[in-house]
Amino acid sequence: MNRPLNRPRHRRAAALIALATVVPLALTGCGSDSGAASTASAGEVTKAEKGSAKDLSDVCPATVVMQQDWQPEAEHGGMYSLVGEGYTVDTDKKSVTGPLVSGGVDTGVKIEVRSGGPATGFQPVPATMYLDKDILIGAVNTDAAIAAAAKQPTVALTSQLTVSPQILMWDPKSQDGAKTIADAAKDGDPVVTAGDVIPALLESQGMIEKKQSDLSYEGTPQRFVTEPTILQQGFATAEPYIYEKEISSWGKPIGYQLLSEVGYDIYPEPIAVRAEDVEKEADCLEKLVPVMQQAEIDYLADPDWANRIIVDIVDRYQTGWTYSEGVAAYAAKTMTDLDLVHDDPKSGVFGQIDGERMKQVVETFAPIMKQAGTIGSDDIDPESLYDNRFIDDSISMK
Repeated sequence: MNRPLNRPRHRRAAALIALATVVPLALTGCGSDSGAASTASAGEVTKAEKGSAKDLSDVCPATVVMQQDWQPEAEHGGMYSLVGEGYTVDTDKKSVTGPLVSGGVDTGVKIEVRSGGPATGFQPVPATMYLDKDILIGAVNTDAAIAAAAKQPTVALTSQLTVSPQILMWDPKSQDGAKTIADAAKDGDPVVTAGDVIPALLESQGMIEKKQSDLSYEGTPQRFVTEPTILQQGFATAEPYIYEKEISSWGKPIGYQLLSEVGYDIYPEPIAVRAEDVEKEADCLEKLVPVMQQAEIDYLADPDWANRIIVDIVDRYQTGWTYSEGVAAYAAKTMTDLDLVHDDPKSGVFGQIDGERMKQVVETFAPIMKQAGTIGSDDIDPESLYDNRFIDDSISMK
């Protein structure tokens, strides 16, 4: 796990096997490493008209390979929603492949979505993309892009989630019903994270003292359950449900605040390419980026198909990661309830990257990363990290 990127769930899976009651959803006849096809229905599909906006066959690779930063989960729903009926699962490579279907239209190419985390040795997505040039698209957090900018530059082309679902969580009883991070941390209790970016951010704002920072979080629930005075990283789209519904040794609500509300304003997992591919793959990206914009909107409108794929392939991969139908449904609903996915406020266009926001992210996090030794220089041009040229400005959630 690359600590500065603060992926808070990287190592919780083993404990959840013992502590959680998970009910996976089985799909009859789904794909496996032997190449069997899924018989679950994704709805009626038609073939893209030759040369139309959704015909990718002449401009994109025969298989569009996309790399996720972690194991399958509903936060990746937009990407998985493009995997059409008849998908196959490679349990060795931890990938799923099927026709790339957008809004009921077969685009004429295949999509392969690869799992991250243990499948890639926990290395950051930019590193994986530069090691394997078959990967066209990666889900690259803005802080990951900053960390990789010098040697493995990536360019974000459209957002998926607009706001990070990362949280700090606490036990309401132990923290006297605290509603904010500042209130929960005011008595000096440990703030347990997987990396140093978040505590450094909170220290810079005077919310915590340096001595409260504890970087020992491995993603498992044991410490929180046995030491409920701590504050701990999590996701608003997962931990509140899991701790109350699936961890029998806890079984009650948690308190939390979104880190985005206290300055963690990165773009979470925007769709990115290697910097060189912005020009090299421009003909493909001109059609593919609008498909990715629409995919997230379509997923939230009807998450069932993608969630069934996610739960199915997690069960097949057998990595120790567990993911239930209930968590998937909760995550999709929470993304809407907390407005984690919305149009760009300035342009009204879904998926467009805001240059001023990107500038602020770089100004906030590059110095933190330089001080931590993650990067050698904090002189990073925010405009090098994104490109809106392929955005379809007619696409909106309204």
